[in-house]
Amino acid sequence: MELAIGAIFPGMRISMKSESQASGPLAGVRVLDISTVVSGPLCGQALGDLGADVVKIEAFGGDTTRRMGLPDACGFTGWYLQFNRNKRGLAVNLKTESGVNVLKRLARTADVLVENFRPGVADRLGVGFDVLATENPRLIYAAISGFGPDGPYRDLPAYDSVIQGVAGFMRTQGGGDEPTLVRSIAADKASAMTALYAVLAALYAREKNGGRGQRIDIPMLDSWIAFILPDIFQDRTYKAAPEPGPGPSLHRTWATKDGSVVMMIIEDHQFHAMCRVLEREDLIDDPRCANLITRFMNADTLFAELETEIVKRTTQELVERARKLGAPVAPANGIPEMMQDPQALHAQIVMEVDHEEAGTLRYLRNPVRFAETPTSLRAHPPKLGEHTEELLRAAGFSAEEIGALREEGAVA
Repeated sequence: MELAIGAIFPGMRISMKSESQASGPLAGVRVLDISTVVSGPLCGQALGDLGADVVKIEAFGGDTTRRMGLPDACGFTGWYLQFNRNKRGLAVNLKTESGVNVLKRLARTADVLVENFRPGVADRLGVGFDVLATENPRLIYAAISGFGPDGPYRDLPAYDSVIQGVAGFMRTQGGGDEPTLVRSIAADKASAMTALYAVLAALYAREKNGGRGQRIDIPMLDSWIAFILPDIFQDRTYKAAPEPGPGPSLHRTWATKDGSVVMMIIEDHQFHAMCRVLEREDLIDDPRCANLITRFMNADTLFAELETEIVKRTTQELVERARKLGAPVAPANGIPEMMQDPQALHAQIVMEVDHEEAGTLRYLRNPVRFAETPTSLRAHPPKLGEHTEELLRAAGFSAEEIGALREEGAVA
């Protein structure tokens, strides 16, 4: 398959590689992705970007994200497209014995399986780790769930906002007052990346321990807390320390004449540079500004003065002066501004890809750049059951067997 990818530089074209041209470090690794929505599919997509042959196995109704938003004429939604590239698609009814047997047969030659059922569901369906590991002792079985396989919350439904609510970050996000959600499915995505590195580590461990796979449990709550709280938790590191109170934060925006900027002024030389940007060199020798600690101790008055100076200038003027003088300041971009940012353009972070039926699609580039085993874009997200026939034939099913499976309602 050679489909053109148009980068966001006008006139630049990149060829989509065929599945046989996978060059990433996981080329040759086979993955079964029986997960839905975000946490599992994003993990599977990342494995596919790294070169793995990923098979997305869906129920007849399809992944929930196929119905999240208005689909185009091909039945795709933006949600589904952003989490399912570099996969082939198979539709299986795991509520039938024949459908379960199809998955078992595929698992015999798989390296990895990713699922995000609630704990116990895969076992009830007959496709849990104990069953599939009997079929294939080399299998690495990654199970993502809201709260893990045990504990008082084990069987509770868990979505991103529920995990954010339990995790303790929302009041920090809201500045200590009104609790505020991160307006993104951030806990799901953190769980996906946690699952990704766990799978990679398990693949490495398998090569060291004689080829035996293992089960990995990735609780979303644990993943999100481990990702989001280390810096917030620093003032609770010492158990004997007093309970911290509210304090100023550098994680904020600053209003300019025509927009907003963000900045992170930690080192003294950075603060001195910012003083020069604002033409307030008098603050360099101000006792309140002697070092980071004194600046935080006097944040109420100092931040007010900085706000007064920053709002006098346009965003472009402020950012250009800051970059010239060495102060870490950036515009608070929206998505359109990000897409036209010089660094984003240079890195081709947004790829425009031609789809023969859906038209031009935009994907976000995999961020990792390997010198010897580059990632690649080899396949658009599959239609529901798009590769059922192809995959079953490759697994050794005869035409008669495939016909019988369709008649029984086991595959589609």
